[in-house]
Amino acid sequence: MTVAKVEPPLVWRASPRMPGWVRSYRLQALGADLGCAVAGAMLAFVARFGELTPYATPYILLSLALPPVWVCAVALNRAYEPRLIGIGSEEFRRVVRCGMALTAAMAICAYATKTEVARGYVVLALPLTTLLTVLFRYGLRRSLHRRRAEGQCMRRVVAVGHEAGVAELVGRFRRERYHGMEIVAACLPDDTSRSRVGDVPVAGGFADVPLVVAQVDADTVAVLACQEMDGVALRRLAWRLEKTHTELVVAPALMEVAGPRTTIRPAAGLPLLHVEHPELAGARQLVKNVFDRVVAGLLLVLIAPLLLGLALAVRVSSPGPALFRQTRVGRDGRLFTIVKFRTMRQDAERMKVELVSDADGVLFKVRDDPRVTALGALMRRHSLDELPQLINVLFGHMSLVGPRPPLPEEVAQYGDDVRRRLLVRPGLTGLWQVSGRSDLSWEESVRLDLRYVENWSLMLDLQILWKTWSAVARGQGAY
Repeated sequence: MTVAKVEPPLVWRASPRMPGWVRSYRLQALGADLGCAVAGAMLAFVARFGELTPYATPYILLSLALPPVWVCAVALNRAYEPRLIGIGSEEFRRVVRCGMALTAAMAICAYATKTEVARGYVVLALPLTTLLTVLFRYGLRRSLHRRRAEGQCMRRVVAVGHEAGVAELVGRFRRERYHGMEIVAACLPDDTSRSRVGDVPVAGGFADVPLVVAQVDADTVAVLACQEMDGVALRRLAWRLEKTHTELVVAPALMEVAGPRTTIRPAAGLPLLHVEHPELAGARQLVKNVFDRVVAGLLLVLIAPLLLGLALAVRVSSPGPALFRQTRVGRDGRLFTIVKFRTMRQDAERMKVELVSDADGVLFKVRDDPRVTALGALMRRHSLDELPQLINVLFGHMSLVGPRPPLPEEVAQYGDDVRRRLLVRPGLTGLWQVSGRSDLSWEESVRLDLRYVENWSLMLDLQILWKTWSAVARGQGAY
């Protein structure tokens, strides 16, 4: 007699799955938003009125009302959602949109009711509140990233997919711990006999995902692209995870194509993912070019004394010129001469022949390079040697943000895919600069450069420029 197989009952959780650190973070964000609104209202009141007068009395009430109104507006714009915590720019965008919307609403209400409103107060109160909120939220995020670097405040993730994809995802999450994802178990196809993927245990097959979630106390399931997990299977998995309030995230096959280039448009009852081509020419590129040259020109004027001081220090510390010139490959394979402060001995190129066997792949990097001078090591650690490249940016050879500028001998070894790096100007900084610098492998460096080419935007450039300061200050991965 055949006995039917009975699955063990699932343990349904009645309350939403929200880790304690998420609740704590949201309370901190709420308190910070209230405090920022109070500070913004007080500063605007003092700056506009200076002292308490009968005319200013209504604005005291308006200042008291601003904090709860601000928090309600931020909450209605869903800027406290757990999925926004610690990653991406959407949290800051929503806060800025709240500030703009409230300013517009106040102006419209004043116009509609013919109410005289002190423009100086409005112009200061809401922009100050918005700015302070963004700054405090950024401080909270930096604190969260430090805790995640120590292994705290992590989401427990069950990865679902084939072995190679799961192994790659594990590697990515461990390299970039600030994302807050820790894979605690994997679910592979049912016909797989593997018990581990690296050091991550394989806890079951695709049909066992909800059970595995309960066993390892996970709060997120990450599904990788594979033929077994098609639309029907994903829908059924979502239904089974719904009652446990477990978050479901899906990694598409186009893993390096992000946000603005992808839209979901329904056609014939099917949600189709449309992928736009990257904008490598046109108005947006013109804006980027103007922005690069204006900022480079201003920076060259502002840091001219520093450049002169560094040039003098290089000449005094070791024999040879202050500047080092080298041929690099720019956009569309055009050659240009890059300008840097010299950080090596004069016979560095001759010594390179003896060291080249230690190179890792196409990219030649040697830790504790004996050719580097003492001053050069310090300059490299904080990227001071690259400041003269602002001249290259001013002349249009480079951009402030872009892929790493390669050598001709590196380009000669490029495959067809890697040559896509040459579709945009190389950058003074880039994703490679804020993601590990020289500690990156050749494959990882290429992946980051291609990600930038596929998804570049002026907003992404601004984010990378902002992160560059902390990367340069820490000096990690530079040699």
